[in-house]
Amino acid sequence: MSEITSSSAQNRQLADWYTKIKNGNIKLPRFQRMEAWDRWRIQSFLETVIHNLPVGVTLILDVGNDEKFKSRYISTAEPITKDKITEHLLDGQQRLTSFWRALHNNYDFETYFVYFPEFQNYHEQPWSDETTIFCRTRYLKNDQKYPLWADLPKDSLKRGCVPIQLFRPENIQSEIDNWIELATKDNKPKPTDENFATLIEKYYKDKESLRDKIIKLRETISHFNLPYLSLPATTPKEIALQVFINMNTNSKPLSIYDIIVAEVESEMKSSLHELQNDLNKKHPKIKHYFELEFLILATSSLLQDKLPNHRGMAEMDKSILVKNWDILENCLGRMAVFMESQGLYDKNRLPTNAVLSVIAAAFSNIPENGDLAGKGEILLKKYLWSSFFTYRYENSAASRAYQDYINLKRVLTNEQNERGDFYTENDIPVLNRKLYPLADKEELLTVGWPKKVNIRARGILAISTYLGAYDFADGKQISRENIKKREYHHIFPDALLQEANIDSFLALNCALITGKTNRNIGRKDPLIYLKERYKWADEEIVNSRLNSHIIPIKELSNGGYEGMENKGRNAKIQTDFDAFIEKRAEYVLKAIQLLTAGKQITVESILQNSTELPQAIKNLKSEIENIEIQLRNLINNKLNRISNNPFEQFVAEKTRQSTEFKIASHLKKFPGENAENYQSFRKKLNFFTLGEFKELIIKKDTWNEFEEMFKSKPNVEHRFNQLFTLRNQIAHNNELNDIMIKDGEASIIWFKSVLKNELVEK
Repeated sequence: MSEITSSSAQNRQLADWYTKIKNGNIKLPRFQRMEAWDRWRIQSFLETVIHNLPVGVTLILDVGNDEKFKSRYISTAEPITKDKITEHLLDGQQRLTSFWRALHNNYDFETYFVYFPEFQNYHEQPWSDETTIFCRTRYLKNDQKYPLWADLPKDSLKRGCVPIQLFRPENIQSEIDNWIELATKDNKPKPTDENFATLIEKYYKDKESLRDKIIKLRETISHFNLPYLSLPATTPKEIALQVFINMNTNSKPLSIYDIIVAEVESEMKSSLHELQNDLNKKHPKIKHYFELEFLILATSSLLQDKLPNHRGMAEMDKSILVKNWDILENCLGRMAVFMESQGLYDKNRLPTNAVLSVIAAAFSNIPENGDLAGKGEILLKKYLWSSFFTYRYENSAASRAYQDYINLKRVLTNEQNERGDFYTENDIPVLNRKLYPLADKEELLTVGWPKKVNIRARGILAISTYLGAYDFADGKQISRENIKKREYHHIFPDALLQEANIDSFLALNCALITGKTNRNIGRKDPLIYLKERYKWADEEIVNSRLNSHIIPIKELSNGGYEGMENKGRNAKIQTDFDAFIEKRAEYVLKAIQLLTAGKQITVESILQNSTELPQAIKNLKSEIENIEIQLRNLINNKLNRISNNPFEQFVAEKTRQSTEFKIASHLKKFPGENAENYQSFRKKLNFFTLGEFKELIIKKDTWNEFEEMFKSKPNVEHRFNQLFTLRNQIAHNNELNDIMIKDGEASIIWFKSVLKNELVEK
C-alpha cells in the first residue's frame, strides 16, 4: 500500500470554489447521496456566508492522472466546455451545491434574496432588523410562476429584496447595474416635480447606496473562507471511502444506504445508484409502496437470510447483492404487481410496510407460471391479509418479518424439519391462529380512524379498495392514478354524531371518496343524501357504488332527525349508528375470513345473507359456550384460593395486555358501563380465549391445582385443540367436515366428564 501524506486544513475562498465548479474541475464521486438539504438548511448556510461566520471543513481527494471513482458534476453545474478534473468532493456536497444553485437561483420552487431592511418600503414594520437571507417559495398557476413580484426588480426592491444571483463571484457589473436601473426607475423624479433638484440628488444617492451595499456584500461572499482537507492522489480507494464514511460533517448522518452505496462502489466497481435508477425505470410502481432504497436493502437482506433491518443490511454480503441483482429486481417488480392485485396502491394507505420485503423475497421461490405459481400466490395472500388483521406486526416488525419469511420459504420449498415432517402453514407464525388469532367483531367495532397509522384501520379500508371503492357520485373505481384525490369521508356525518356525543372517528365509519363528493355530502343525513343520489342516478347503480365499500344500505338509510327533541333525537342517532357499524363489522369480518384463507372476494360474496346454522351445529355451539363458562368459574375458584391477585401473578404478560385491550374496547363501545366492574379476576376471564384457558391450566406454577382433575398435560392440550378447532370453524361460518365434528364432539364429552363432578359456582 502506498504511503499517504498527512493532511491539514487549507483555506479556499468561495470565489475559488465557484470557479472550479464552473470549469468542471470538481466532481462528486457517484456514490455520494443526492441533494438532501431543505430550504431552511440552505437559508441557514447562506446566512453564515453573508455574516462571514466560520463553518466546518470540507474533504477533497486529489484526482491526479486518473479518477479513482466514477463521478458526476454538482447538480446544475455541468459545464459546456469541460476542463480537467482535478478534485473529487468527498464531503461538503450539500454546502457547495446549495451555494452554486442559490447563486444561480435555479431551484424550481424557491427563490432566494438578500434582504436589506433599509430599502424596504412595503410593510409598516421591517421583516428583520439586519441584512439577512429571505427565501420565497413559488408555485405554478397557468404555467406562470407565482408570486410574480419575485421576478420583478421594482417589486422585489420595494420589499427590501435583492436576488441572490447578483452576488455570484463573477464579473457581472453590467447585470447588477441593469437590475438596479429597473428596480429604481419608477422612483426617478420628473423635472416638473417640485423640489426636483433635491429629489434627483436623493434618487442618485439611494441608487449609489444600493450599489455600494451589493458590491460590499459581494466582496464578503467572494472572500468567504470554506477550508478543506485534501487527501493526496496516492490515497488507496478503500481508504478514501473509509474516510468518507467516518468524516461526515453533515448534520444529517449517513444512512445505511449511503454507506452500502460506497461499499458497493469500492468492492464491486458497480454503482448502486445506477442500478436503482434502472430498477425504477423498469418497475416504476415499486416506489409507491415505500422508499426504494429501503426495499432494495431489506429484500436483499432476506434473500441472504438476514434480518431486514440495519443490522441485517450491514451484515449481508454486498457482492451477492450485486451478483443477484436480476433476481432482486424481478422479486420487487412482482411484489408491486401482487400488491396492486390486492387493491393496495400506495404507502399512505398501506397497513404495514413490514410485509413488502417478505413478499418480494418470497417470490424468489415462486415460479412465474403454472400450478406452483398459483399456490404460492395464495399463500402470500393469506400472509398479507393475516398481517393486517392480527397483532403480529404491532411490535418488533423486522424480527417477526424475518421469522415469517424463513418459514414461508420452508413451506414454498417443501423443506422438512428435524423430525422429517414437511413444514406447513401452521409453522408460519402469522398464519398460526392459536398464536395470532384474527381480529374479532368486538375489536373491529372500536378500531380508530384510518388516516392515522393504524394497521387494523387501514386493513379495513384496504378491503374496500380491493373491491373497487367506487366513488359515490362519479362512479369511478379507485386506482393508483386517482387515490391521491380521495378523502377520508365520515359515512355517518361527523357533525351529526358529535351532536349526539358519539365517536365518529371509527374505521367502520370511513370511506374513501373524492373531495368533491365529500364536500357535496357535507353533514347531510345519510337518508337525505341517498334520496338526492337516486334522483341523479339509478338506485341500483348508486347502491352498487356504496356496496363496493361494503356499506350496508338498509342500515345506512336512516334519518328523519329534524324536528325531534334532543333526547329522542340523540337516542335514534345512537340506535341507527350502532345498527350500521354492527352490520358493517359483520361484513368486514366475513371479508377477513375469506381473504386470510387466500380466497377471492366479491361484493356479492360479502353481502349475501349467511346461511342459517343447522340445529345440530347450534347445539354444539351451545355446549361449547357452557364449557367456557364452567372453565372460567373453575379457574377463578382454583387460583383465587392460592393468590390475592392471580391475574398479575399467573397470567402471561401478552394475555394480560390482550385482556386489558379487549376490556377497553368493550368500555369504549358501551360508555355507560363502569370500568370498576371489570377489575375482578372473574370478569377479566370473560375476555380470555380457549387457548389462554389452556395455558393457564397447564402453567408450571398452577398445574398442581388442576392436575387431580385433568390428569395429563398432553391430554389437556389435545382436547383443548379439538374444542378450539370446532369453535373456530363454527364462529367463522367455515365448512365443517366429519372429522372436525367427531373430534369436537369427543372433546365436549371429555370436558363434560371432567367438569361434572366439580362444584362450580355460577
